[in-house]
Amino acid sequence: MQTIRPLAHTCLQSSTRSTLPTCSAAARTGQWTAKRAFSNPFSGPQTLTATRTLQYPSRLIYSVISDVGSYSNFVPWCQGSIVTKTSQPASDGKTYPEEAKLVIGFNSDVSEEFTSRVYCVPGQVVEAVSGDAETTLLPEEIPHHGQRPMSAEEDASRKDTVMTHLLTRWTLRPYPYKPPPMSATHPATTHKNHEETSDLPGQEKTEVSLNISYQFANPLYAAMSSAAAPKVAEKMIEAFETRVKMVMEGPGTVADSVKTREGVLRFR
Repeated sequence: MQTIRPLAHTCLQSSTRSTLPTCSAAARTGQWTAKRAFSNPFSGPQTLTATRTLQYPSRLIYSVISDVGSYSNFVPWCQGSIVTKTSQPASDGKTYPEEAKLVIGFNSDVSEEFTSRVYCVPGQVVEAVSGDAETTLLPEEIPHHGQRPMSAEEDASRKDTVMTHLLTRWTLRPYPYKPPPMSATHPATTHKNHEETSDLPGQEKTEVSLNISYQFANPLYAAMSSAAAPKVAEKMIEAFETRVKMVMEGPGTVADSVKTREGVLRFR
C-alpha cells in the first residue's frame, strides 16, 4: 500500500491531462444535473451532488447501488470491494451490506484502502460513511443495522486514511410515467394530453441523486483536487447508469424478453 502523496499527485495529473466524458444525450434532454459546493477547502467538508432520471424501475436500480461487493467490476478507480459485514434482515426480509472494505487507486502501485460503514433503507437510500462522518438516517429508518462503535479500535471505518470525512448517499425517488399521445407532442396540441390517452404502455422512471461530502486529511490535497472533484461524481453516476442498462437490457435479461415490436420496454 502506497502513501497518500503519490495518489494525490496522480489525481492531479489525471485532472489536468484529460477530460472525462460526459453524457451528451442527457445534457440535451436536461435529465442530468451536477453541481459542487466549494467554499474554502481548508474550512471543512466539500460537497458534490449529481442527479439523473433513469427510465428503469427503482427496485432494479436499487439492487445495483446496494450491491457494494460488485463495485470493483464497474465503479471508476475502484480496484477492490469486499463486504465484511451484513445487516440483520430488513423489513423486506433481505440482508444488506453493513461494512465494506474498498480499494481506490489508479494502478497496483498507487492505491488507498479504507473501510466504510454502510446503511441501507430498502428501495430508497444507500449511505456509506468513513472517518468522522456520521449517518444522516434516523434509527427508526435503519433498525436492521447495528449501532456504529465510537472508537477506531472497534470500528475500522473510523480509522485515519487519505480522508478524515467521507459520506456518500444515493437517494432514489420512483414515479410512474406514461408517454403523451402522438397528437399531443407538438407545442400547439399539448392540451390534448389531458383529453387523449397514449397507446404506449406506462413506464416507471426513477430519479437518482448522488451526494458526496468529503474532507482530505491534508488541506493541500483538498486544494489540488478541487478541479478534478466534480468529474468524479459525474463519472460515478455515469458508471452506475451503464451498469443498470447492462442489467436491464443485456442479452437474456428479463427486460430483453419483454421488448415489444416497437422497442418499448414493458415493466410489470
